[in-house]
Amino acid sequence: MENQVKKAEGKLGILIPGLGAVASTLIAGLATINKGLAKPIGSISQMSTIRLGKRTENRNPLIKDFVPLANLKDIVFGGWDIYEDNVYEAASNARVLEQTQLDLVREELESIKPMKAVFDRDFVKNLDGTHVKTGTRRELAYAVIEDIQNFKQVNGCDRIVVLWCGSTEKYIEECEVFSSLINFERGLDEDDKRISPSMVYAYAAIKSGVPFVNGAPNLTCDIPALIELSILAEVPIAGKDFKTGQTLMKTIIAPGLQARALGVSGWFSTNILGNRDGYVLDRPENFKSKEVTKLGVLEEIFDAEKNPDLYSDLYHKIRINYYPPHGDSKESWDNIDIFGWLGYKMQIKVNFLCRDSILAAPVALDLALFIDLAKRAGMYGIQEWLSFYLKSPQTAPGLPPEHDIFKQLIKLQNTLRHIMGEDLITHLGLDYYQELVDSM
Repeated sequence: MENQVKKAEGKLGILIPGLGAVASTLIAGLATINKGLAKPIGSISQMSTIRLGKRTENRNPLIKDFVPLANLKDIVFGGWDIYEDNVYEAASNARVLEQTQLDLVREELESIKPMKAVFDRDFVKNLDGTHVKTGTRRELAYAVIEDIQNFKQVNGCDRIVVLWCGSTEKYIEECEVFSSLINFERGLDEDDKRISPSMVYAYAAIKSGVPFVNGAPNLTCDIPALIELSILAEVPIAGKDFKTGQTLMKTIIAPGLQARALGVSGWFSTNILGNRDGYVLDRPENFKSKEVTKLGVLEEIFDAEKNPDLYSDLYHKIRINYYPPHGDSKESWDNIDIFGWLGYKMQIKVNFLCRDSILAAPVALDLALFIDLAKRAGMYGIQEWLSFYLKSPQTAPGLPPEHDIFKQLIKLQNTLRHIMGEDLITHLGLDYYQELVDSM
């Protein structure tokens, strides 16, 4: 497959619906990194190595030196937002990064001004956009397609990816209009109000031959209609919901408990955060979208049906509370009631004081770089190998998601090896010892 991978030549445009805290932190961070003032900490694609061949071969290149990823200096950012603030103003308002740090890249950030956004307040009632497009769903989709084409031409981009960093939309369930591409396009023509803004962006991107990543828990590209379109258009898609704070901890801790066959009777999780995301999630219908993606993590890892003695009585509760004084500094508490030998009870307490956008920015960068790689490698449809970065990984219909972060990492690395024509690694290791026996 290595010979089929197109080189990452020219500029890569990353277009982002929602130029808020996460997006502005990503853009400001990359500008800072490209000036040599910081390192891309947290980015697997930039900072991590990958083992190739046997351990004795000692081949461990950086991932960015192994697979042909876009150079960070070749990335051009743009996007849409419901507010007119340029990225410098958006980053200043978000208060994630220090103002003195933002001022070092002020010129670069001020040059990025948002295009008018697709917005329907019915999906995000706590926000009221003023910088928005008007028209039917079909007209909005055409407008986004035109935005993508214009951005690519004006900025001299060779390739584009679209990365949803917008707010969490209200919880909706699949229905007839989402069931097929024909029904969905009829829904666009009829201005069906069940089609969300994020779906309009996803449709426009895929229709334009542009990869799409959903970084929120919305029902967006994980509907039959858009999966069908991604296959017809040969476009890679991935979702959903960036895996950053509390869920990241769960996918690290839970696999360890399951691996040691320790029982879990209860897991209570609560969060406080004060950014725009927290404000949006203060509405029950928006929180439910987030809750569904967060609840599924433990259910899959523990799999009570296969391990009834250990997890059949697990009680899992999640709470998110809007608390303005904390801003983007999210704090989570987990109380985990576990039991071990002879049923004796124990507890684990986790207090994670994190920075939401600081954790999300490198995840967003990697997803953009890797889905661009997938497109150049001729991969299309659902990219489950990117589940390492996502709370509720999109999978083929009927296929349960894998939430164990360590298994997700193996899948990610083996996919990169496969793309580059390297042997996959099983970690069996018996061949080393057989060779030792044979040499004696």
